Amino acid sequence: MIREKKKCIGLIFGGYSNEHEVSISSAKTVFQAFNSEINKKRFTIKAFYINKFGDWIDSDSSEKILIDEIENNTTKKQGILNQEKINFLEGIEFQNVDVWFPLLHGFNGEDGSIHGLLRFTKKPLVGCGIIGSALGMDKILMKTIFSNLKLPQVNYLVFQNEDLNEKEVKNKLINEIKKNLNFPIFVKPSNSGSSLGISKVKNESEILQSLEKAQKIDPRILVEEGLEVREIECGIIGNSKLLTSEIGEVKYENDWYDYDSKYNSNNKITIPAEIDSKITQQIKEIAIKSCRALNIFGFARVDFFLEKSSNKIMLNEINTIPGFTKNSMFPMLWKASGLNIEQLVAKLVDISLDL
Repeated sequence: MIREKKKCIGLIFGGYSNEHEVSISSAKTVFQAFNSEINKKRFTIKAFYINKFGDWIDSDSSEKILIDEIENNTTKKQGILNQEKINFLEGIEFQNVDVWFPLLHGFNGEDGSIHGLLRFTKKPLVGCGIIGSALGMDKILMKTIFSNLKLPQVNYLVFQNEDLNEKEVKNKLINEIKKNLNFPIFVKPSNSGSSLGISKVKNESEILQSLEKAQKIDPRILVEEGLEVREIECGIIGNSKLLTSEIGEVKYENDWYDYDSKYNSNNKITIPAEIDSKITQQIKEIAIKSCRALNIFGFARVDFFLEKSSNKIMLNEINTIPGFTKNSMFPMLWKASGLNIEQLVAKLVDISLDL
């Protein structure tokens, strides 16, 4: 009997992104899962760390970051590249990679950038393609498509490339928000993750500061009406057939589900969420429909609001590269659904290979 050759998994992490540290934490979890006894029989891992300046670091150093032998911040900016070099990947040994597993959260990765680059290697990757990634990252485009499909969402406004230094512009935006939305509101950059750049605004006096904060990350800004809601999440895996995980609920100590809350071990996670079975089924159906609408496949986490007063379901957003940290919901959802982290990463590779 001929033993099947082990698949080499190219694990890409870090990145020129405001979610750099989260990506490293996710990669450490996935790296350990692939190095479990059962997975070592099927896979080898090659690590590719991209530092905060966008430089690709050699595999040996990348692996040392994942096993905490060196700190990621010891890798400083590597000077100006030789102008004669055209290939910025020169010196990075990636030819023997069989399947890519990108774990770059946020822009310059989750937005489809890394997917476009990897397409030229002609190797499969874990996750969805360029279009789904770009749409999933861009809150404005995502919500526009959801609106056209009449999927339930909170009320929102969109502001694109507005000059906040102009007094007339500032007054116009503030008046439009006051006229169309009820406080509290949430002000968000269109392209960002882990709640970075987002503000909860309780009155008119806080609007301008929140717009300026969001615009530092993205000139395109989304403003949403804040309601009394429960935070509900659903995992998705698959290609032609999408499978849904158990439904989970996050209860947090902070005023809202901000960056600190998302990576706080004190959050109360309930899986399966204590909601009516009909609502559970509706959430799963909307999760699949929304992923199909954006051409999202492979794996994703779909986030919902459930209004406390009415039990009304509202689609929030889709994360095409959800976190794999110890406090991340995606692996917890699938563990409750029968796939532990070792089984989950192997399943995601199999999906990418259509096995």
